[in-house]
Amino acid sequence: MADEKTPRASNEPATEKKGAEDVEAGQSGLTRSLQGRHLQFIAIGATFGTGLFLGTGAALAKAGPASLLIGFVFIGLVVYSVMVALGEMAAYMPVAGAFTVYASRFVDPTLGFAMGWIYWFSWSITFGLELTAAGLIIQYWTQAVNIGVWIAIFWVIFTAVNFFPVRYFGEMEMWFSSIKVVTVIGFIIFGMCINAGAGDQGYIGFRYWTYPGAFAEYVVSGASGKFVGFWSVLITAGFSYQGSELVGIGAGETENPRKAIPQAIRWTFWGNFVLFVGTVFFIGINIPYDNADLQSTAQNASASPLVIVAKLAGVQVLPDIINAVLLTAVLSAASSDVYSSTRILYALADEGLAPAVFKKTNRYGTPYWSVAFCSLLGLLAFLNLSQNGETVFTWLLNITAVAGFIVWALINTCHLRFMKVLQSRGQPRSSLPYVAPFQPYLSWFGLFFNILILLTSGFTVFIKWNTSDFFVNYVSILLFIVLYLGHKLVFRTKMVKIEDIDLSMGRTEI
Repeated sequence: MADEKTPRASNEPATEKKGAEDVEAGQSGLTRSLQGRHLQFIAIGATFGTGLFLGTGAALAKAGPASLLIGFVFIGLVVYSVMVALGEMAAYMPVAGAFTVYASRFVDPTLGFAMGWIYWFSWSITFGLELTAAGLIIQYWTQAVNIGVWIAIFWVIFTAVNFFPVRYFGEMEMWFSSIKVVTVIGFIIFGMCINAGAGDQGYIGFRYWTYPGAFAEYVVSGASGKFVGFWSVLITAGFSYQGSELVGIGAGETENPRKAIPQAIRWTFWGNFVLFVGTVFFIGINIPYDNADLQSTAQNASASPLVIVAKLAGVQVLPDIINAVLLTAVLSAASSDVYSSTRILYALADEGLAPAVFKKTNRYGTPYWSVAFCSLLGLLAFLNLSQNGETVFTWLLNITAVAGFIVWALINTCHLRFMKVLQSRGQPRSSLPYVAPFQPYLSWFGLFFNILILLTSGFTVFIKWNTSDFFVNYVSILLFIVLYLGHKLVFRTKMVKIEDIDLSMGRTEI
């Protein structure tokens, strides 16, 4: 059997036989035991978290309800461009790590190195964030137990879970994520009732869009301030949607990927989009953007706009319910963080961009060294127990803030390159298991706006200059550049030629 890393100029019959074997046995030790529903809920588990349940409150205060709604719809379109592009590639070439592999195979090994490592770090350090958030959420009920105890307990649990066969992890994620989905649907129905007059405020309608208004001024006054407020929402919306792309990370462990991946891509995107937009719409029409509770810096249910809606309506029982859902949300996200970071590290090792030990698997197909290493970064959560350590941890988290936009831009880039390869070989896209719509225009649209939002993510620092804030906002880009240039200088890689791009990896002709 030919080495997978040997470039081929064309797809040969032997390649397709190899791809079929990959589907049965799993690529390089991984087993294909995830189903489409598992992929969907793994992505939902990482997406529905603090960004939606907590971050939307601060975004409403900065931008106003109309900007909040438009911002989430707009970023939804950007995410759509990424998801369909990823779906087309992953259904055709379902490999572990998906887009990190595509970057090194389709464009440049150095690009795959920089993209993979910053994305790996993003999810690994987020594991620590979720562990800390879980402890803070529990403190809403009781502060008798030190937060460090909860960090330790949840670290052990979710590290252990990721050593289990992947199908068990998939089932657990499905049930955890279902709780969040049901809660969001319930809130949307609840928001409809409150807006129609079921609460203490009576009929609300679009009252708060008139006063204090649909658009808030942020940083500067006038129309410019309203635009600044809208643009600030894009980062919050992007952070909330981040994780949708994890559908592709599990591609190498999926049964019948030609059918399961397109289905998971569609359900994940439209499910996230409808529920996100519905949630921010009903938050925006039921809470005035100048409400004082929106300024809360708490990390538990008291800061959630879902709870603020209930508080204004005079419903007292909801805070405890929302706090419980928040706990399941961050724990589900913590589990997804470990899973995604281990598969990214596995893919990097399989591409020769990380130590080979990280692609070793046990008899259940679990990359145990990757799980052990990635889970160690969760212990950084203990930095939050000291004042100086909290500052360090906050800086580490800033690296994750816009890492998603870097990855989304590169997924669009890989897809444009993928289409160019197909065109050069005379292979019609209609022959693919899944065909992304509106191409290549949609991928160009996503690439442009992902780069634009990435470069302007800290735009307020240029309005009121602060050197520290500049590095806080742009540390992700700086790290990506350092990774890229460092690898390029050491290994002197070159851009992969179109004729040398291998489209055979992980292929299946079922």
